Amino acid sequence: MHPYLLAETNWKAVKQSDFQLAVLPWGATEAHNYHLPYGTDNILADRIAAESARIAFDHGGKVIVLPTVPFGVNTGQPDVKFDMNLNPGTQMMILKDLITVLDRQEIHKLVIMNTHGGNDFKQIIRELNLLFPKMFICQCNWFKIPGAETYFEDLGEHAGEVETSFMQYFTPELVLPLSEAGEGKARIFSVAALNEGWAWAERIWTKVTKDTGIGNPAHATAEKGEAFFKMITEKIGIFLYELAVVNTDELYKDKS
Repeated sequence: MHPYLLAETNWKAVKQSDFQLAVLPWGATEAHNYHLPYGTDNILADRIAAESARIAFDHGGKVIVLPTVPFGVNTGQPDVKFDMNLNPGTQMMILKDLITVLDRQEIHKLVIMNTHGGNDFKQIIRELNLLFPKMFICQCNWFKIPGAETYFEDLGEHAGEVETSFMQYFTPELVLPLSEAGEGKARIFSVAALNEGWAWAERIWTKVTKDTGIGNPAHATAEKGEAFFKMITEKIGIFLYELAVVNTDELYKDKS
């Protein structure tokens, strides 16, 4: 039993404990090339959140990890079988209900631990900030942590070398041989600005990739997954600890 994982702990322990920070892992259920399971993002969410919380807890942060939300925004994949979609408006309502509970119970800090690129909680957080003025709410995207290029040859974007290495490390029994994986080739927009990033449009996934992957998993290994996992969870763990203990009235300081 891990006291920082709500799904594993119990009312006897929780009743006599105080918590400074709640962590909500948020994943997705979607195809990950031919070789990875539909639950890849959720497995990553569980493992990354749990290990990061352990590090924060061991440093003295009073952190509790809520159960992972297993569905994300997959609006660009309506024709991929069992790519399950939650609209951003639905995510807003889920968060509003959960934050109502936390706010009422005086747990006023929440980190949304996001593991799915289609999820983006920025605008939702902006709206929730007005509804819950006592709450501090932020999102954390592990895939935006710098340094992946020192571990991997092809960073890719989805079901490529990075996620495959993680899954080979976490649950190798759920990963098919890489000989069965697609190459993860991706098409780009024919309009330049949409590729340059200063203009944006949603991609229709099946027009971009044949195997649902973006990024070649050919060079993935469990050893790479383990090394990168340790690096990012150490960073996230320290972040969770610092956020847990900080007084949010003193969240800002002058530049040195």
